[in-house]
Amino acid sequence: MFTLVVGGSASGKSAYAESLILASPYRPRYYVAAMEPFDGECRARIQRHRRMRAEKEFETVERYTNLTSLRLPERGSALLECLSNLTANELYSPAGAGTEAGALAAVTEGVEALLAQCKDLVVVSGEVFTGGDRYAGDTDVYLRVLSAANRALARRADRVCEVICGLPQYYKGAAL
Repeated sequence: MFTLVVGGSASGKSAYAESLILASPYRPRYYVAAMEPFDGECRARIQRHRRMRAEKEFETVERYTNLTSLRLPERGSALLECLSNLTANELYSPAGAGTEAGALAAVTEGVEALLAQCKDLVVVSGEVFTGGDRYAGDTDVYLRVLSAANRALARRADRVCEVICGLPQYYKGAAL
């Protein structure tokens, strides 16, 4: 089962995605974290999240780019948090794909590779497309890649939902 969970900042999408994996009968539970630690604040946040996930019996796997090379030790359930970070990393990190086409391929092929290793996969992505129409720098490139990745993964997913104020709205498939 492949579920794409989309939502805005602080919408409750991550908590909802975790609840889907916690309800899955498949073990082990992997938490594939894509937030690259750039500073002390990020590192502190990552440590806090690791502690919270460990209590829920998640095995944390840090992967910032090149998801296709990730090999999970066993076939279980996985939560990828989040596509927004992974997309930015593939575009802008020195280890990333670098180009618009390369980043899109890296993200979508990476999710396919992860899906092949899981019985249940939940992917979290940000809904960042309603903030305006004029952006500085490379923001337009980032939005194009993330929106294309979201569309491709929504087509591929068994279930697609958007979380608003902690409430999931399903657009494809049905809630469990």
